[in-house]
Parts: sequence; C-alpha cells; structure tokens
Amino acid sequence: MEQIASALGDGARWRIVELLAERPRSVGELAELTGLRQPQTTKHLQTLGRAGLVTVTPLGQRRIWAAEAAPLRDFEERLRELIDTVEANAGERDVVTRYQAAIEAETARAQQDRWADGRTFAFDRVFAAPRKVLWRHWADPDLLASWWAPPSMTIVDCAIDPAPGGRVVLDYRDAEGRYRSEGQVRAATPPDHLAFDLAVLDSVGAVSFTGHYDLAFTDVPEGTRLRLDLRITDTAVEAVPFIAGIETGWGQVLDKLADTVGTPRSNTPDTPKEAQS
Repeated sequence: MEQIASALGDGARWRIVELLAERPRSVGELAELTGLRQPQTTKHLQTLGRAGLVTVTPLGQRRIWAAEAAPLRDFEERLRELIDTVEANAGERDVVTRYQAAIEAETARAQQDRWADGRTFAFDRVFAAPRKVLWRHWADPDLLASWWAPPSMTIVDCAIDPAPGGRVVLDYRDAEGRYRSEGQVRAATPPDHLAFDLAVLDSVGAVSFTGHYDLAFTDVPEGTRLRLDLRITDTAVEAVPFIAGIETGWGQVLDKLADTVGTPRSNTPDTPKEAQS
C-alpha cells in the first residue's frame, strides 16, 4: 500500500494512470499528452510498474503500457477501511474540537490571576461494580494507574492515600511533556466518602490552580453511583488549557474507569456541564 500511495502521490504519475485507464498507450503518446519528455515519462512508468499499477507489452519495436485494476482495487479497499475507521472514531475528533472551543472561551475570561476561583463542576456516574470495588480503584495505586489519565497519556506516578492528610499525586506524560499535580486528602470514610485537594503544577512547579474534590459513593440497584464535585481556587492566568480541559478530561477518565470495572458506556450518563461559573 505504501508503494502504491507513493507512486500515485506524484501529479504526473497520477495523470499517466488516468490516461492508461482509458486505454493502453505508448511512451511517446503518453509524453505528448502529458507534456513530459520521453525519458521522464519512462521513469514515471517504471515507478508505476514497480508498484504493480501498470504493465508493459512489447509489440515489435513498440512498448505499450496498460493500467492494472487489481492494485487500485486493493488501494480502494484500504482507503475504505481508513474512512470507516475515521467515521467510527469521529467522537475523538469532536473531543479536540470541543477542547479548542473551550480554550478560546476561557482565554477571553483569563485577564488576571484567580479569574476562575470558585468555579464548580459536577460529575455523576453509575458503575456496574460494588462500592468496595469502585473504592479500591481510587485507593489502590496500581488500580488507580489503570484509568486516572486521559487517552494518550502515560502515568508516571499516582496515588491517593485514603486517610486525612494522606498523599495525593498525579504525574503523567505524553510526547509533548510531563504534567504533575500534588495535594493531600482532607477526609476519607471507606467506601463511602473521599475528599482531597490537588494542585496542578506548571513546568517550574508553580501552582496553576488547585482542585478541591469531594466524592460520594452510593449503592444503587445497578451497582454504585459516584458523585464527584470539584471546586477550583488559586487560578493563575496560565491555567487556561487546564481549566478548559476539565469537563472533557474528567469525562474521558471516568469513561476509562467505567471500562476498567466493566461498565458498558451505554449505562453511564453524559458528564454534566459546568455546575457554576
């Protein structure tokens, strides 16, 4: 497929294939129709031939080139697979579009430090797992690392020590950089309630903003309802991309948590909008 794509990626070769799709032609005729010199035309035909897109037949002193449909069908099939994959994952593109719009909106608001202090968010999900199981996915570092980062991110370190004053850390990276947050637990009553503070740090260790999290775990017939309330303070002007990504980011990680504990996505309601500005 790579060889076919490379061969067809040149405008002159594409035109040659178009002409040969109509009927077989000689090098001289192709050169005349494309405006190329015969040596150039011959080189293009040789490239197309190595990709299997054209074949040559000697007829006395003449060499007649013809297009081959089979490799084009294979290429069409691969393109269709790519199109199907793009369409099946359209939601991932939508995430980027929403994030871009959120950054633009937040940038317009961020005129001075503490511009978003007091803003609150709420997330409400039902998971097909008992409270104790869901709690362990927050309290056990290995289980926490299996879901507590957006797609494409790799966890370096994460922990929530479920006791008052316990350590909270989330450290992850991607190809563009490393992102670290630190804080501590305010309250913990396993497996019912967990509250902690987590400060998002910039590249030099300064606080971009602090998130104050309050989680309630409640039994429901389907399993466990998780209510996550978030209030932010200490907001720096530079926190725009972080604030803009809260809804999308937490929606994604809660989706990963649902997958981890075996909850079908159809059973998880949409992430609620920002609770308050």
